[in-house]
Parts: sequence; structure tokens; C-alpha cells
Amino acid sequence: MPSRTLYGIPVSAGVAIGKAYCLNRNHFSGMARQTLGEEDVPREMERLGHAFEAALQDLERILSLVPEDLKEHAAIIESHLMMLRDHKFRKRALDHIENTRINAEWALERAVGDLQEVFAAIADEYLRQRMQDVRLVAERVLGKLVGGEGGLNAITHRAILLAHDLSPADTIELDVNKIMAFATAQGGKTSHAGILARSLQIPAVVGVEGLGDDLAEGNIIILDGFHGRIILDPDEDELARYTDLQAQFESYQATIMRSCQLPAETIDGYRMQVLANIELFEEVVAVNDNGGEGIGLYRSEYSYMSHGGMPTEDELTEIYMDMASLVAPKKLVIRTLDVGADKLMRMQVPSEPNPALGLRAIRYCLKHRDVFRTQLRAILKASVLGNVSIMFPMISGLQELVEVKKFYREVQREMHAEGICFREDMPMGIMIEVPSAVITADFLAREVDFFSIGTNDLIQYSLGIDRTNKDVSYLYQPLHPAIVRSIKWVVDSAHRAGIEVCLCGELAADPFCIPVLMGMQVDSISLGPHAIPGIKRIVRQASMEECSALLKQVMTSQSVARNNKLVREMIFRRFPEELMFYSSLVDE
Repeated sequence: MPSRTLYGIPVSAGVAIGKAYCLNRNHFSGMARQTLGEEDVPREMERLGHAFEAALQDLERILSLVPEDLKEHAAIIESHLMMLRDHKFRKRALDHIENTRINAEWALERAVGDLQEVFAAIADEYLRQRMQDVRLVAERVLGKLVGGEGGLNAITHRAILLAHDLSPADTIELDVNKIMAFATAQGGKTSHAGILARSLQIPAVVGVEGLGDDLAEGNIIILDGFHGRIILDPDEDELARYTDLQAQFESYQATIMRSCQLPAETIDGYRMQVLANIELFEEVVAVNDNGGEGIGLYRSEYSYMSHGGMPTEDELTEIYMDMASLVAPKKLVIRTLDVGADKLMRMQVPSEPNPALGLRAIRYCLKHRDVFRTQLRAILKASVLGNVSIMFPMISGLQELVEVKKFYREVQREMHAEGICFREDMPMGIMIEVPSAVITADFLAREVDFFSIGTNDLIQYSLGIDRTNKDVSYLYQPLHPAIVRSIKWVVDSAHRAGIEVCLCGELAADPFCIPVLMGMQVDSISLGPHAIPGIKRIVRQASMEECSALLKQVMTSQSVARNNKLVREMIFRRFPEELMFYSSLVDE
């Protein structure tokens, strides 16, 4: 039988060769609808209630078993627990049983469909992944209703796991000594399965087309985590080629880890600071192990998600002080709340027709000033320890920034009056994430101490696309002339005003973009901890002379294709190993 290749989105680098294990747990598929008699309605409602409770107990058990090296992802499971505890979600399903007299399984599916409508207009990638979380939680409840648990414990040998999707709880339950890699039909680069795969350094591919179509369990397959490929029934040449690639990647990983603690300095003396993005306290260990020089983005909203309600000022102060002390003397940049419709289940944010363009981030904080005041006070209290900076997300223009600064100064005056100590000159920055902030960057730069360019949102808002939408994902191009010119304008505006500029998001971890960013003289980049060693290696082997020359060519180019070709030629000439392992990031 000739080999066959399936394609998806690579989310964790590496190669795995082994037997396939198919995890089929899509209980909603083929589920029969039943109409109930009036006398059966109370019993069916009770059955659904028991299923919710059983699923809740299941997740509580799993949470207690989270191993130490995955503690940073416990909040993900806690968010699923909060969904199960959410009375609105459960009530939706119960109302469908009571009002339309349908069986519990169909009522649960109808409740998920209701929420699907709420998320339908959302363009932001992270927000889309939240809807997938709702469906994963519903699948767990449905598993209790139909009596199936998905067969995770049935895995007895080392295998490559193939599944419709994996929840964080699934991943915790998997024996990583047996699972060498996994692929899912659902998910995107920022899905929880992808995040966990990168943390565990397990090769993974998500969003695979045709993954559930007649796959033979037990057959030998190849999972290519570099290019997002699943090769079914590989021939001898393919097996030999991928075995060789696997060995080369392991050698490459060992090489970059040996030098990851060295500074990111070019051969002609240009120094770029390499920082890390984190969400939780426990990730600091990974930052240090991988050579991170500080925290360029601490996503503070996860401190809220781990609580049943709003955390108190004392609780937040303790979290921020602990983080500042642990990171010191390195930099810690705390981003204020970046909440919106993605936190519907946790933050009680009202539903909106288009939340990605609605009440989120700094807009939410300015509307809910009691919440904002509590967080500002906690950050200011923590500023007396370590090297703390504060950063405001999604600033859209000067007037908004002035309003934020006015409120910030008001909170400082309150604390002065109360005799509370804080660092008055704590650096204050903003995220540049929307086109209006790019265009007015020269005005904004005079009002703050630093910029941080949030490239994930900036690219999507600028190009008007959702990269998780398979129909338009090809348009998501970091080296689009509009994006390159936007970033260059922001960097130049910052430097003219005498402030530093950091760049975060996936673009910061893209080897093909680093030379261009260096040519722009970006002061620092902030990325996921596990991507740091490879990026630092590229910086150390490059020169500012060649990066500046490359930037001149890219800035005069009128097409994405030419820009991709220019950077690929440079990477191939100077860093052939990076091209081998990351060539999926540019057009082939």
C-alpha cells in the first residue's frame, strides 16, 4: 500500500516514528435524539445533574494528580472545573430538557450550540480556543451520560496518539512514557494541547484534515512536528529519511541548550535582550533553565482565573511580590488585565456581538475601575521588590492613554495619603496591538517609558484575518510589507523619543523574522521559554551588518513572497540547521 500524507498545523517541533493509537471519544457524533414523556423529564434532569457532578469529581481527582513539572498548567484544568460549576451552563441544558422534553444528551448538545452562537463572531485566536474548551467539558459530561471514558487507560505500549481533540486533563492522564507524540483534528497554535506539548517537548500536530477517516490503529506512522505532516504507511526511504532527521534534531537541541545561558550578542557586538512570556509562577524555572533574561510579559489575568471570584488586593499583592522576588534582579513586566469575552465563564463579562472589537483589555479596566484600582495597588505594592514594570494592553490612542495615566496617578496619590510605600518611578509601558496605536506611535512614545509590540493581535487586526480559520490562514504573513513597515515605524518612533521597544508574540520566536527585527534594532524580544535557546543561537551567529542589509531589501520589497524568499536565502546561507527544522514557517 503506498504511503499517504495528512497535513495540519505544527505546534511542537520534533519527529516521532511509531504505532498509531486512535482515541475516539466524539460522543456527540451519531447521538440519537429522544422525545420524553412528561413523567420522564424529572428523571432525565436528575441524570444530567449526576453526570455534571461525576465529571466534576473526575477533574478534581485529576487536578490533585498533576505532576510537579506540569503545575503551571493546573489553571487550565481549574478553568474547566469552573465551567462545570457554572450554573448558567448547566441550567441551559436542564432548561432544554424541561422545555422541549428531549433527552439529556441532546439537551447538552443544544446548550453547547447556544454558547457556540456567542463565540461565532469572535476573530481572535485565543477566544476561539475558549469555545473548544466548552466543548471538551461537554464531552466529559457526555462521557458520563453514555458510559464511555475514551479509552485513555487502555494504552499499553509506546505509541503516537491520534485524537479528535485533547483537553489538558486528558494530557495529564496520559502516560508520557508511552505517548511519544500526538495529533488532533481540532486546535490551533495556541490551543492548550499545543501549549502542553511544547512544555513536555513532545512532537505534536493539530488541526489535521482527514485524521478521523478510516485510520488503521496499530500501523506504523510518522509524525513530523516541523512541517505539520502525518505520514501513513511510510515506505523504507521515508522511514530512513525521518530517522536521520530525528537524530539531527536531537543533536541540534543538545547544542543549543549547551549555550543557552550565553548573552544574545551578535559577532559585531549588538546586544538583544531575550525575555520570556509567562502565565504562571511555576514557569519561571523554565525561563531560567532556557536562558531567559527576564519576564517581558507576565499575563496577569491568570491570577484571576485561578479564583472562583475576583481576587482581593492582598491576594494579588502576594502573587506579584512572590513573582518579583523570584525573578529579581531580572526584569518583570506585569501586563494589566487583558480580559474580554474569552473569560465569559470566569469574569462575568457581558456577552457582546463582536467581543474581539469590544469591551476588553484596557477598555474593560477603565469601565470597571474598582477592579482596575485593586490591581494597580497590588502592582504598586510589589514594585518595592525586584525590578518591576507595569504595562497596559490594547491602547488605541493618545486620549485613552492620558485617561489611563490620570487614573494611575490618582491611585498613587491615594496610596501616598495612606502611607503605603511603592516605587514612584516604576517604568510604565503600553502594548502596541492595533493599527491606530501604530499610526500614532510617535505621539504615544512621549508619554511612556517603553513600548511592547504585540504581534499576534497586530497582524490579525492589520490584515483582517484569523489565522485559525483554515480558509484564510494562508494570509497570516508576519513578513507582509504592511506589517514590516508598521513595526519599523513603531521602533523608530520609540527610539526618537528615547525609549526602548520590546516585541512579543509568535513573530519573536520565528527564526525567519529575527534577522529583520535585528536590522530594525529592536531592543528586546519576549517569547515562550522553550523557544529561547534556538533564537539566542541565531542572534549570536549573526552580524548587524548583514541584518541591516537584509532589512533594506525587505523594506523596499512590495510582496510577501519576495520577503520570504529574501529571509529564507539568508537563513539557508547562515543558519542551515534552522532552515531544516523550521522551513514550514515560510512558503515552500
